[in-house]
Amino acid sequence: MDDLATAVTHKAHALGFNLVGFVPAQPGRRLDAYLHWLNAGMHGRMAYLARPDRIARRQDLNVILPGVQTIICVGLDYATPPLPPAIAHDPSRGRISNYAWGVDYHEVMTPRLQELADWLAGQVPDTATSMGDQESPLSTGVHSRVYVDTGAILERDHAETAGLGFTGKNTMLIHPRRGSFFFLGEILTTMEIRRLGDWEIGESLSLPISQSPISCGSCHRCLDACPTNAFPQPYVLDARRCISYLTIELKEWIPVELRPLLGNWIYGCDICQEVCPFNRFAKPTGETAFFAADWNSAAPPLLDLLSLTEEGFQERFAHSPIRRIKRARFLRNVCVAVGNWGNVTAVPALISLLSDLHPLVRGHAAWALHQIGGPAAQTALHAALETETDTAVRCELAGL
Repeated sequence: MDDLATAVTHKAHALGFNLVGFVPAQPGRRLDAYLHWLNAGMHGRMAYLARPDRIARRQDLNVILPGVQTIICVGLDYATPPLPPAIAHDPSRGRISNYAWGVDYHEVMTPRLQELADWLAGQVPDTATSMGDQESPLSTGVHSRVYVDTGAILERDHAETAGLGFTGKNTMLIHPRRGSFFFLGEILTTMEIRRLGDWEIGESLSLPISQSPISCGSCHRCLDACPTNAFPQPYVLDARRCISYLTIELKEWIPVELRPLLGNWIYGCDICQEVCPFNRFAKPTGETAFFAADWNSAAPPLLDLLSLTEEGFQERFAHSPIRRIKRARFLRNVCVAVGNWGNVTAVPALISLLSDLHPLVRGHAAWALHQIGGPAAQTALHAALETETDTAVRCELAGL
């Protein structure tokens, strides 16, 4: 088994993965904490997390793949050189989480994980592999499933148990020598594979997070730095207040009281990672696909984004994870950032968006105009209120 684990590790490294670990296919060690988190409603509008069938899969991985024995966990670095300070602190630009600067990580990782699963299948005659929830063909050999944050499993929990890192107070998985800027992927397989990870936590795996000998210690920079106070306590994230949730997962109106706290983040947020001391060890990834084409794509001028048509959005973000939130949600985020910028030069573009087809865009454009103010903005808001029929948009136009 150890020889096979070594071979799998070498193959994974050859495919570009930076971290590899193995864990028995058992429920996550912190499943109870996860269920408590759901019961507290901290998952917000991500109802899929609380679906009974999804919970059943997390409680018993055999529901996903009958006879599953092992989870192969991999990590792929995505750290890129940081934005120049003059760009990072320019309120006229939109901030994008650096994991989304380049090509969608699913496009990079999924084919490589599938190649690794196919290679593993080739070690035993008559085997089968599949991606996601697709049914595997009948076979008497080894079966596998490939996931890149798409499966109903406690991804970070399993990766920690496999030795890929420890859980930080910001709930991120942190490798003590690489930081937290890495993606996770998994292969569930009916083959039994055993080996310790590249670095060993040992008995600390059975301890509470705060008592682990490899931990954040007394540091609480991430908790202090969060603009929206999304951490009610260390190691607990209230997604309903998280900028990443608000700009990506939330499909509805961003709560009015939280909008000013988003600053100029328009897709995700890196603050709790940027301040983490362990990320001083993070080195730029060797995956050039994750690099931004230029600084204007990593932190685009907000005025350029306000004029994006549906066709322009699809073309610009064709291979980016940003395309998954679609144009309306993205422009919603941009309007909030523009309102926080507060510059009158954005007023004409915002006025144009008051007639956008999507209520979410019209409403958040109205909020931004209220934030900026001025005669032109007020005139346009009053005029739009005369013809607007959507109740939620009318409230935004009226400044309620």
